[in-house]
Amino acid sequence: MTGDAPDTVTDEVVASLRGTDDPRLRELLTGLIRHLHAFARESRLTQEEWERAVGFLTATGQACTQNRQEFIMLSDVLGLSMLLETINERHGPGATESTVLGPFHMTESPVRALGANIDLAGGGEPCVVGGRVLSRDGGPLPGAVVDVWQADGNGFYDVQQPDVQPPGNGRGLFTADDEGRFWFRTCVPSPYPIPTDGPVGALLRATGRHPYRPAHIHFIVSADGHTPVTTHIFVAGSDYLDSDAVFAVKPGLVTDFAPVDDPSAAREFGVPNPFRHARFDLVLERS
Repeated sequence: MTGDAPDTVTDEVVASLRGTDDPRLRELLTGLIRHLHAFARESRLTQEEWERAVGFLTATGQACTQNRQEFIMLSDVLGLSMLLETINERHGPGATESTVLGPFHMTESPVRALGANIDLAGGGEPCVVGGRVLSRDGGPLPGAVVDVWQADGNGFYDVQQPDVQPPGNGRGLFTADDEGRFWFRTCVPSPYPIPTDGPVGALLRATGRHPYRPAHIHFIVSADGHTPVTTHIFVAGSDYLDSDAVFAVKPGLVTDFAPVDDPSAAREFGVPNPFRHARFDLVLERS
């Protein structure tokens, strides 16, 4: 029988896991129980606070839909997502750094040809984005797959505005050419707030935090024989680079979106003049 002492309760619960066949599951649950119980003891958690926490987690689950993942946003704003990226970083010096997936990789990106325009809604500042996919030894990776998604010029993803944006707006799945090159047309992304109409928004308001993210474009890059990377590029000079609501900015991922005023270059890329041009390499670690 469980004794009265809090430490006795913890030991009893941990002991109940001794029949767990999966050693990693047993390790994770043991750590979780010990840390959770220690938090309750150290903070002297009250019954009313426990009930509010259960209600908050219940509301977080209820806010999840096919196009919205409130639990990922909760993980993001608590810094857990970025901590996991740091703990599990598998890319050596010189490789592109990873950062958070974010809550809006909720639908498959449509396959598009190199140079395609992913800004189907229009209205944003025209932009050309491109570069090469390389191995860390400097060699090109022909056939590398570059999955891209971004918010529109007003800071919304297609899944947030299904009645306004066409499906697949701001998304594309590209295959690098024989020299590892990729490029596409789009609009310059803008800073935007993560959704605040659910429990995560209530948490940010309660803690006096803003919900904004700096302007960025998401990438998942993969190639045979190499470790995929999930990353962003952030627009140099964007607001909130030093206070990203999800703590995902790394200096090495900040990219110059250079202004270009050159009618011949605009004709070559098939964009209005003037436009912005972002050029960078995506470097993968060998598996």
